Amino acid sequence: MSAVRVALAGLIALAVAMGIGRFAFTPILPMMLHDGVVDLHAASWLASANYLGYLSGAVLCTLQPRIWARLPGLPAVNAPSMTRIGLVATTVLTLAMALPAPLAWPVLRFAAGIASALVFVYSSGWCLTQIAARGEAALGGLMFAGPGIGIVASGLLASAMVTLQWRASAAWVVFAGLALVLSAAVWRVFRPGAIGVLPAAATPGSAAPSPAHGSASTIDAAASSVPSHSRAEVATLAVAYGLAGFGYIVTATFLPVIARGVLPNSAWLDLFWPIFGAGVILGALLATRVRVSGDLRLVLAAAYVIQAIGIGIGLLAPTTAGFAIGSFLLGLPFTAITYFAMQEVRRLRPTQLSSTTGLVTATWSLGQTLGPPVVALLLGRIADVGSAFTLSLVVAAAVLMVGAVVFFAASRVWPNLRLPAGAG
Repeated sequence: MSAVRVALAGLIALAVAMGIGRFAFTPILPMMLHDGVVDLHAASWLASANYLGYLSGAVLCTLQPRIWARLPGLPAVNAPSMTRIGLVATTVLTLAMALPAPLAWPVLRFAAGIASALVFVYSSGWCLTQIAARGEAALGGLMFAGPGIGIVASGLLASAMVTLQWRASAAWVVFAGLALVLSAAVWRVFRPGAIGVLPAAATPGSAAPSPAHGSASTIDAAASSVPSHSRAEVATLAVAYGLAGFGYIVTATFLPVIARGVLPNSAWLDLFWPIFGAGVILGALLATRVRVSGDLRLVLAAAYVIQAIGIGIGLLAPTTAGFAIGSFLLGLPFTAITYFAMQEVRRLRPTQLSSTTGLVTATWSLGQTLGPPVVALLLGRIADVGSAFTLSLVVAAAVLMVGAVVFFAASRVWPNLRLPAGAG
């Protein structure tokens, strides 16, 4: 089986896990509000339930090898099978959101977050290893365009359904059908034993793009001579990366709703979300192809500033052009931030990739989980919805700028005297 087919399978799996399992809620939310089945306060908690599920799933994936090592009687785990389970769960849970059972929706969204994490962790780690083994590591960038493609597809579909005045329940059914079709398209690729199974213990603790330069074992061997770094330096990376999770999530959750409040008569209302996805796609392709020299923490700081500028443009120029440019800029560094942060993980803890990747992924997930409750808190305290969202976005942009400062300061406190081979 060719590396291209594996990369495309990874792309589609991530499109299902992220574009549908996690982010389909964003373009459907205006429909749910219009139908009167949720209000903004409840929507914030639904979003947080999904993000908390993703956090829980990422932690479970990180701990799975240790749990299995201590309980040898448990059945063997392999990445293709776990990917299949995650894809099926994503499809079923998306379909279940069409049921008129609002009390069950938080549980469904939480479970969908766990399913998304399973697919993201196991499919990406396995596909990257398979691609690298075939000498086509650069195709990793193609694979990580999957979330952006899923976001674009879900956004355009939702826009068409809004035009046709469909109900939100119908949208959930459509997205479940799309997830089913896409999952079926890659089902055979993720057949255990089809092209080699990545052992459970070798599965990364997160969907870290770092293996794009080679297999995990090759990276570990090459990096074993790099001196260890202090816990404070690792903790600083984790905190700064967590701030990125908080900084983007307000816009990524409420963008169509915010646009409706500012530009109620614009024909572009449902297109800003696909524009965000287009930025994610381009950023994913550029991140693994543009060579970066020097300290990657400065690159990360610049990426945070770009996202903050994207938010700021929407605030300072609340026009169609302002929202379009701001959405694109917010999406552009989305994958690049993950990519370069994982390169930093490899530099700081080359012999503890899984546990350290799990740590920074957990802080990022925690950051994005806290975003919607902050919005809910402000909506409860500020009578004007527009003012509450404006303040939320200001806080998000400020958090991103703080993250940029943290990375810049870290580069001065702990100078990067030696980059790992192939970084950037």
